[in-house]
Amino acid sequence: MTIVCHFSRICCLAVAALLLSACGKPKKPDQAQKPEDDPEVPKITHGVASGDVSLSSAIIWSRADRPAHMIVEWKTHGQEAEPWRVDGPDVLETDDFTGKLLLTDLPPGTPIRYSVRFQSLENLSKISQPEEGRFTTAPFESRAVRFAWSGDTAGQGWGINPEWGGMKMYETMRQANPDFFIHSGDVIYADNPITEEVKLDEGGKWKNLVTPEKSKVAETLDEFRGNYKYNLLDHNLRRFQAEVPLLVQWDDHETTNNWYPDEQLSDDKRYTVKSSALLAARAKRAFFEYMPIRSDPTDPGRIYRKIPYGPDLDIFLIDKRSYRAPNNPNRQAEASSETAYLGESQLSWLEYELIQSSATWKIIASDMPIGLMVRDGEEDFENIANGDGPPLGRELELAQLLSKLKENHVSNVVWLTADVHYAAAHHYSPERAQFKDFLPFWEFVSGPINAGTFGPNELDNTFGPEVKFLGIPKDMKPNRPPSAGYQFFGLVELDAKSKDLTVKQCNVAGEWIYQVTVPAALPEEPVKLDDLDLNEAPEPALKANPIPGMEAPDTPEQSLDPESPQPPASKE
Repeated sequence: MTIVCHFSRICCLAVAALLLSACGKPKKPDQAQKPEDDPEVPKITHGVASGDVSLSSAIIWSRADRPAHMIVEWKTHGQEAEPWRVDGPDVLETDDFTGKLLLTDLPPGTPIRYSVRFQSLENLSKISQPEEGRFTTAPFESRAVRFAWSGDTAGQGWGINPEWGGMKMYETMRQANPDFFIHSGDVIYADNPITEEVKLDEGGKWKNLVTPEKSKVAETLDEFRGNYKYNLLDHNLRRFQAEVPLLVQWDDHETTNNWYPDEQLSDDKRYTVKSSALLAARAKRAFFEYMPIRSDPTDPGRIYRKIPYGPDLDIFLIDKRSYRAPNNPNRQAEASSETAYLGESQLSWLEYELIQSSATWKIIASDMPIGLMVRDGEEDFENIANGDGPPLGRELELAQLLSKLKENHVSNVVWLTADVHYAAAHHYSPERAQFKDFLPFWEFVSGPINAGTFGPNELDNTFGPEVKFLGIPKDMKPNRPPSAGYQFFGLVELDAKSKDLTVKQCNVAGEWIYQVTVPAALPEEPVKLDDLDLNEAPEPALKANPIPGMEAPDTPEQSLDPESPQPPASKE
């Protein structure tokens, strides 16, 4: 309802006179106090972000510098009416002044522009300047979809180097114009302190921004929070999060290296807190505070979830960290509590959701790869893979899952992951495997975003993996800095007409170094993945020219600058 009040000219003059007498002479424009200079006005400290975008909803995140009330306004592209206003939560010390709001009843397949403001709880007339972001809701009908994935931010002592341009990969990924981004874990490195300088092997120094919370391993809740604040000091990351929705999962470094719930850090002198379970509880609290992730009301700490993105795409984000048994030699012949990895409840959920999914493609976003061996000490294993041979230990869970998918004719399953700090493409086939009861599938590995580059890891032949692409030299010295150029992200493009999936790998310089198209196995025209020409991809060449056109965005690059206010159009 709109209320219109009519005043006579005499009344208006009288009111003006009263205001002048009460307030004195008005300040000249150059004397007026700007809102950002008013100490009573809240400030947005770390930008804005959106996440878990679906057909009609999205999570909006931001943080204030004091107790405040969160306000979100949104409108669609071309909307002439006033934006919709939605009142969010009060942000308080208990959540480190972070706030999240679930926007609902959004139109599907539509570019949305939003802004966040904070209203002071001490003086309700004081409201912050807005910060803007954008996203596009999932489509109701088939359309082209482009999304990116990678992992590993600020690891091995490689932090924000302003002289180098900060965390450049976030800007490289932004320019690819993805509909959303899957962060495959190691969003922070709570166990990797940052120092001011790191000597480079080739000469010179890598110079980091430093903060007190990032100068030691994280143990307190505030120290875990400080790791997220540190990453958000980077202008590339803040701009990326404002323009690209996030789908996030976690791995080990959000807590500590190679952790499992029963672990005691008895031999690590850096820690006064020895319980990984206690560290993980604080780590998860900070993760949910700073990430635009939905919370399950029945299980608020649950990270694994399904995000539908239109009729052709379902994303399954899994958690290989929270439910695992202690790391061990991983050679048990029968499943038991000692072989738990996903855990019984999560494994049952994943089987059911994959079988019930009607989407053309089922993307499993995994925080660790399948067939790459990752050791934890001399005898124990951190990952599923434990060496060549039949399924043993944690491999028994995967064997069960793959058999269920074959039994129920679930095709078009692709695994995306990070963790090992290099880029690769693996094709799994029963013809090469020790365990044969499964349909062939692909696994693509990418990363790091801004961390040390390592690898390659040794393959385990249990499920028949074959390396079809390797993004690093086989004899590369470990822990290469971001400036060496071996930082990677992957891009997935779904064709609306053919339903085929094209997967690419890109380095930090924006050079596309690999691509492969995986045909969709449609009900009327089954496709065997083993029939593909797997040698079509170019050899990795980090110094090569980009792939012509780099499959440029369908719409011109957009920005949030006032000169270019339009959000990107939906891709056709």
